[in-house]
Amino acid sequence: MSKILTIGEPMALFVADQEGDLKDVEHFSRFVAGAEVNFSIGMVRLEHAVTYISKLGDDPFGKMIEEFLRKNGIDTSYISYDAQYFTGMQWKQKVTSGDPHVFSLRRNSAASHMDVSTIVKFNWDGFDHIHLTGIPPALSAGCRQLVYELIEQARGKGISISYDPNLRPGLWPDKKEMAQVVNDLACLADIVIPGISEGKLLTGKEGVQEIANAYHAAGVKTVVIKLGAEGAYTSSEGQQFYTPGFPVTKVVDTVGAGDGFAVGLVSGILEGLSLQEAVRRGTAIGALAVMSPGDNDGLPDRESLAAFIR
Repeated sequence: MSKILTIGEPMALFVADQEGDLKDVEHFSRFVAGAEVNFSIGMVRLEHAVTYISKLGDDPFGKMIEEFLRKNGIDTSYISYDAQYFTGMQWKQKVTSGDPHVFSLRRNSAASHMDVSTIVKFNWDGFDHIHLTGIPPALSAGCRQLVYELIEQARGKGISISYDPNLRPGLWPDKKEMAQVVNDLACLADIVIPGISEGKLLTGKEGVQEIANAYHAAGVKTVVIKLGAEGAYTSSEGQQFYTPGFPVTKVVDTVGAGDGFAVGLVSGILEGLSLQEAVRRGTAIGALAVMSPGDNDGLPDRESLAAFIR
C-alpha cells in the first residue's frame, strides 16, 4: 500500500447532544475534527500509511488529539507542540437534516504558526503521494509558504499531489484573495477535487466541463467535480464521464462527505484502479459518510466498503 503525507489543523470538536441553537445547548460530546484528519483516518482504514504534519497547543486538547491520531494508526512523528498558542476548537450543531452550524475558535492557534521551519528535518523517503487542502494556506502567511514549499519538494521528487479546495471563506480576508491563492496551488497538483459550488466560485465558470477546462488549461491532468447526491463529474486526459451517487437511506451529518470522497478517489488511484472505479469508490465512501453522525465515524474499512458497493 502507499505512504501518504498530509498537513492540516486537527481540532477538538464538541458536537451538541441535542438539537437547537448552539447558544441554548448545555451538553456536548467531544470528537476530533479536521478535513485532513478525516482523510487520514479514511486512508488508514483502507490500509494505507499516513503521516500528518501539524502543530498543536501544549494543552489537554492537543494531547488528546495526538493520542486520537496515534490510536487511529496515523504517524504523528511530525506533529509538534507550542506552549504559547492554543489548540484549535470547534462546536457543531446537531441536526437531522441539512448542514449543521459550526462555530470555530482557531484564529492565532498553534497550527496557524507553522512555517517552512516546520519541515526543516522532514524526510521524503518512501512517500508516494501528498494530499493537500485549501485550509492550511488560509491560516497564515507562514502556513501558506509551508504548503508551497511542500508542493515544490514533492514535485521535485516526482511525488503525486491531490488537492481538495475545501474552501473556508471565513479564514480569508476576501473571496478574491482566496480564489487566487487556492487556484494557484490547485494548478500545481495532479488531481484537483472541487465541489461544484467551489468550482464555480474559483473559476467563474458554470458548467462542469468549463470548470474542468479552466484547470486543464493551467496544467492539471485530472479534475473530479463533486456533485453531492448526484455523484461526480470527471475530466482527465481525453476522457469525460459522470458517476452517479449511491443511494442514501438517511442523511445524518453532511460534514466530512467530501473528505470521504477524496479518500475513495485517491486510494483507488494509488491502488491502480481505473479512474472510473476510483471515482465510484469515492461516491460510495461519500454516501457512507453522510449516513453517520461524526465527521469520520462512517469511513469504512476494506471489508465494509466492498459490502456497501455490492
